[in-house]
Amino acid sequence: MPTRTRSRHLKDSDIEAIVELLDGWDGDVTWKALCDACGPAIGFKPTRQTLNKFSRVVGAYKLAKERAKEGTKELKIPPTLAMAAQRIDRLTREVERLERENTALLEQFVVWQYNAFAHGLSQEDLNKGLYKIDRGQT
Repeated sequence: MPTRTRSRHLKDSDIEAIVELLDGWDGDVTWKALCDACGPAIGFKPTRQTLNKFSRVVGAYKLAKERAKEGTKELKIPPTLAMAAQRIDRLTREVERLERENTALLEQFVVWQYNAFAHGLSQEDLNKGLYKIDRGQT
């Protein structure tokens, strides 16, 4: 049964699968090719607009585009070493993406820190636990 293109909310696990797909992407990357490749990975074919809503996907996509422009290095090595080299390459790409995501989160934290200071929130206010929700029967 072919996967349909539809607008659907992506779960965190779907986002993770998509960025891992992009971490291992070789060659030219396009939104159409990415949407097509997502079908087997997450069970449905999302639209470009759906994927574009998630900054992690957009960041990983841009990184894959940059890698495609740089080109790939072809090495003549035995198959077992080739598999290891591919894994190292994929993990290196993942580390690069995670470092960019971490930098973006640190920048967001600085904004939140300033806003908390500007609104007079203390560290104790910020560290308060969440309210416990009573899920008892009503």
